[in-house]
Amino acid sequence: MTDDETSDKGSRLWGGRFSGGMADELNRINRSLPVDWRLWPFELLVDRVWVAELVAVGRLEEEAGERLLEGLDRVERRLETGDPGAEPDEDIHSLVERWLEEEVGDLASAVRLGRSRNDVAATDTRLWTLTACHAMERRIRPLQEALVEAAEGCVDVPFPAYSHLQRAQPTRAAHWLLSHFWPLERGRERLAAAAGRVARLPLGAAAGMGSSLPVDRQRLAERLGLEAPCESSLDAVAGRDWAAEVLYVWTQLAVDLSRLAEDLVLFSSAEFGLVRFADAYSTGSSLMPHKRNPDGAELARARGGTLIGLLTGFLATLKGLPSGYNKDLQEDKRALFAADQMLGEVLDVLAGTIRTLEVVPASAESRLDATLIATDLAEWLAESGVPFREAHDLIGRLVRRAEEGGVAVADVSDAERAEIHPILEGLEPGFWDVEAALERRGTAGGTSRAAVERQLAAARSSLVADGKGP
Repeated sequence: MTDDETSDKGSRLWGGRFSGGMADELNRINRSLPVDWRLWPFELLVDRVWVAELVAVGRLEEEAGERLLEGLDRVERRLETGDPGAEPDEDIHSLVERWLEEEVGDLASAVRLGRSRNDVAATDTRLWTLTACHAMERRIRPLQEALVEAAEGCVDVPFPAYSHLQRAQPTRAAHWLLSHFWPLERGRERLAAAAGRVARLPLGAAAGMGSSLPVDRQRLAERLGLEAPCESSLDAVAGRDWAAEVLYVWTQLAVDLSRLAEDLVLFSSAEFGLVRFADAYSTGSSLMPHKRNPDGAELARARGGTLIGLLTGFLATLKGLPSGYNKDLQEDKRALFAADQMLGEVLDVLAGTIRTLEVVPASAESRLDATLIATDLAEWLAESGVPFREAHDLIGRLVRRAEEGGVAVADVSDAERAEIHPILEGLEPGFWDVEAALERRGTAGGTSRAAVERQLAAARSSLVADGKGP
């Protein structure tokens, strides 16, 4: 055997069956260390728990177990200060074992007793994903807090609401901001539910048919902070629905955030002028010195599409796989790591954007003409005994009359209103007051001041319940 072949074999956990080295082309696609090296804290945790279990079931002498644990401590110090992704090994499992062998000699291979890369890789990835879910939940909170704080400052700022991107009815700026709080709260709840399904233990499933050693898998689960072992050893190494579910939850969050980002992009434009970005969250043009570009919000909007691609691509990878472990599953980490990073960046930039966002009351007020209260007038007619179908038609005619006369609907004369319906002649001028229109909607979740304050209180309570709020 040549030195090159020895070196190649030394960086892998297999090879005796083969007479030659791996082709470079296969090695490039097969080697996962540049991606999965970030699993090393979980790899070491699993190794330590497994060593302790081997000692507990009498398959490893206590002194040997202590030597292995000391060796793993030294490997950890090397991993903390080195660049493991640049090592030549096939994956994080082979890297850790090689470095452990450098520390304790041939005893290092004892960590492989009764287990496989299949169950170890699945366990490492579940542990990483569980940690990532908890971290993502914490990253959602600053944006929610920013939305609540911004809403508290503009409860009394009337604001146009849109439907089909046409001005619909008046609302409050706080009401608009809080409409983006609750999708994040649902996302947090979905994340917690998904994390509960991630918290299952594959370790002890070995290659998929179970371990030949009498290990206590419930004890292993508890030591790793997981709830229980996977029910089936074959499903334990082959199932990745839990990864797809987390990807879905993250993708749904990204899609919800893209809606907030779209609002910010539109509302900050000169054509809307409803909000203004702080300089720290704006960019300029390489040609036009007057520009203020909402690049952070635009990239947040784009990330929703990128995460959709990651999710659908991973689902396509899983579709039709035969039972048992297949190398296709190695791609789970690529999708999870990328989605985690991209969603986290979006949450961070939008939290900063909202914290520093300026609502422009004068601009909002200028877009609140009386036409936006036309629905209230139709409902008033209905309350006065006019069938709503007829009332809707009559107010539509009133709006058309105003448009044809080039006046605001509130300025149509009493005589012209009487031609449409006699009851309209006695309409009080105060009916068109925006604040009065807002106060007419006092139901839960509505636009009255009291309704918005109740919604704010519910949002604050949600944050305080998790110990993160004001």
